[in-house]
Amino acid sequence: MNSNLLRNTLIGVIAFLVAGLLVTSGFLVRVITEGDASPSAPGAAASTTAKAEKTGQYDYALFAEIAKILAEDYVDADKATPEALWNAAMKGVFDALDTHSAYIDPESYALSRDDFEGAFEGIGATVSKEGDWVVISAPLPNTPAERAGIKAGDQVLEVDGQSAEGWSVQLAVTKIRGPIGSKVTIKVRHKDGRMETFTISRDRIAVESVSRTPLFGGILRDSAGVEVKDIGYLRIRSFSRTTPQELEKALKEITASGAKGIVVDVRSNPGGLLQETIQIADMFLDSGQIFYQQDRSGRETGAIARPGVVTNLPVVILQDEFSASGAELLAGALQENGRAKVVGTRSFGKGTVNHARDLSNGGAIYVSIGRWLTPKHNQIEGKGITPDYEVVMTLEEIEARKDVPVQRAIDMLRGKPLPPPSTPKPAASATATATATPRR
Repeated sequence: MNSNLLRNTLIGVIAFLVAGLLVTSGFLVRVITEGDASPSAPGAAASTTAKAEKTGQYDYALFAEIAKILAEDYVDADKATPEALWNAAMKGVFDALDTHSAYIDPESYALSRDDFEGAFEGIGATVSKEGDWVVISAPLPNTPAERAGIKAGDQVLEVDGQSAEGWSVQLAVTKIRGPIGSKVTIKVRHKDGRMETFTISRDRIAVESVSRTPLFGGILRDSAGVEVKDIGYLRIRSFSRTTPQELEKALKEITASGAKGIVVDVRSNPGGLLQETIQIADMFLDSGQIFYQQDRSGRETGAIARPGVVTNLPVVILQDEFSASGAELLAGALQENGRAKVVGTRSFGKGTVNHARDLSNGGAIYVSIGRWLTPKHNQIEGKGITPDYEVVMTLEEIEARKDVPVQRAIDMLRGKPLPPPSTPKPAASATATATATPRR
């Protein structure tokens, strides 16, 4: 990876939107070129209205003028407070971009810094974005979220009485997370349409990112219900700083056990840290391109596997519609290098490179700075990774805790004939998960 990518010049055309019962008013502010220097103080770049009109640019002072008038005259005063107008303006900026980019306030940013350090304070769930709503990808085992009854696929409707419609993943995460012992009230819509409200006490969530325990129970079983001892299984929940070390240990244990193949489960994995994802892909690859990164100018960089592997065992990757970002990068790298087969459903389709830029107020913005492409230059964003063998679980199979994708993966590694695959789903629209703050 070229480290200069993290210092790419950001040239943003910012759109402020003032929302209310009035007709929405939008205008462009002057273009800011931001290098490695510290951000300027707010308003420092403002010019006179006359000069702005002459140069085709706009003046920050105009927004202040509009906000002052609305605060003084607008009939619904609660909607025209300085805080409400500021929040509406900030929302408008990022609504004009993509669902991956977002502003994080100082308090929330401070909470988010330990997201991938192996532990965090919150309720214990991974999340993604579908349309206008944030949804639960999966509650983590033995966490307040799981104990309360939060389910994978739950749509987050409200947090502490505030509507969550239109929230970014980052905003939802920072609203739900908080100090140990504090409480948060979450209203969700389950997959069956039933709505439920939970009040959950936050806790410190210690996250083991790699597990050898099967998703639907403690024993790996084949389609005949027989315990499997000749195939190894490991699940990667996310890509944190400790994941490469955890995974290398698990791979060596599986190889030493005499296993004939490995099932790598990245279902409901929302992604994580890029460098750690590259290290993991490199454990399986002796050579070949891992991925390409394409910036705004079309310039490409990427990562190439180094000689040497941790294991040569055959691999099948399990993915689902909640496998996103780094999980897709790993699946695409191993699939297109002929190192693994992919079983499950089409993945989420989050192929945007995000970078956190610190702000002078202690907050930050998550900025989309590029796109990921697979080794064969296939786009991940909005398309996802297409499995080699499609398996869509039925509600009955889920309720019976019958892990059909795992069974198909075992049969594939054993060289057994497989039944016809499920009917493939169409590609998802380009919604987003966040790679920076997937847990809450």
